[in-house]
Amino acid sequence: MGAGRDIAVIGGGPAGLMAAEIAASGGAAVTVYDAMPSLGRKFLMAGRGGLNLTHSEARDPFLRRYGEIPDALRAAVAAFPPEALRGWAEGLGEETFVGSSGRVFPRSWKASPLLRVWLRRLDSLGVSIALRHRWAGWGEEGALLFETPEGRKAALAPAATVLALGGASWPRLGADGGWTAIFEAAGIPVAPLRPSNVALAVDWSDIFRQRFAGEPLKRIAARCGGETRRGEAVVTGTGIEGGVVYALSGPVRAALDRDGEAILTLDLRPDLTGPALAAALSKPRGKQSVSTWLRKAAGLSPVAIGLLREAGDVPREPEDLSRRIKNLPIRVLGTAGLARAISSAGGVPFAEIDADFMLRRRPGLFLAGEMLDWDAPTGGYLLQASFATGAAAGRGSLRWVDSRS
Repeated sequence: MGAGRDIAVIGGGPAGLMAAEIAASGGAAVTVYDAMPSLGRKFLMAGRGGLNLTHSEARDPFLRRYGEIPDALRAAVAAFPPEALRGWAEGLGEETFVGSSGRVFPRSWKASPLLRVWLRRLDSLGVSIALRHRWAGWGEEGALLFETPEGRKAALAPAATVLALGGASWPRLGADGGWTAIFEAAGIPVAPLRPSNVALAVDWSDIFRQRFAGEPLKRIAARCGGETRRGEAVVTGTGIEGGVVYALSGPVRAALDRDGEAILTLDLRPDLTGPALAAALSKPRGKQSVSTWLRKAAGLSPVAIGLLREAGDVPREPEDLSRRIKNLPIRVLGTAGLARAISSAGGVPFAEIDADFMLRRRPGLFLAGEMLDWDAPTGGYLLQASFATGAAAGRGSLRWVDSRS
């Protein structure tokens, strides 16, 4: 790596831009390189239906959303927690609020206003932007190689480099996982990138698919592999998707890898205990149709009743029916691919980086965001970790250049 205090940040998503802001605020000369014609494309897409920045829940349950969280990721979130992220947004003039689900949003709701003012701040800090620069690896003496519309270019070797190239979900927005081949050729381990927060494939019957594709399942619970989540889902023509499903991506993937299929168990009435539901189902049905009776006695929607029938003959005894409603098995055959996933799991193992997020095998190179091997559900956890690891890599790169200047 070169001398001086110049830092290259490759990747213009939340992790890369946060690293750039931290480094530039510390006095470094920062250039952000991105393969796309504009910055933050996936960030803008994520905020299209409302930018969920982070979550308001307490620290311990918040961290549990990341599973067996690596020490470096835990430290990064501790150093830049949800409160700090909200304070940062409000420092840009984007006041935040907590929604009814505990999720945190900017008052403007969308990502575009926040991104615009953020880019103005970076400009005021002297950050340079180089668009349509696709990173192609390293040249002689550590020079950064880029593919551009004018052909291959080599940048001067910076004092430090932060890579924040993302995973491989939504590849048309820039994060296509192409960096993995460069890393593997350089002998840097990479865990395979896998779809996460993704729709699940289910072989519905034709009649169920035709009638219920697009119908929501509200206020349900789902479990797989010993983990349970509450939320909502949507039946699709090819399976099921939605927040409660995305939150179980990890255990579903593990079951698919192990058994070739996974069982997703739904509780269609998680607000009622089994005995209470059985008692409600013990009332005389009279002349009501089964569907009308289930709707009135059990509070089930038409799509929930359809799922009961999809699972086999509807039990007649109240206790048996209650158990079916609260333990409805759905056979999952696979997931949608990376191109349709919200995020990706896999990446560079945390054992490969130090406490400053520097790659042990290549001093002066720092990693942030979804390039690293962590996973999280939607609900603000993805963006929180991206911002936090970007801040950690930015601080680490500053310490590195200062120690060598």
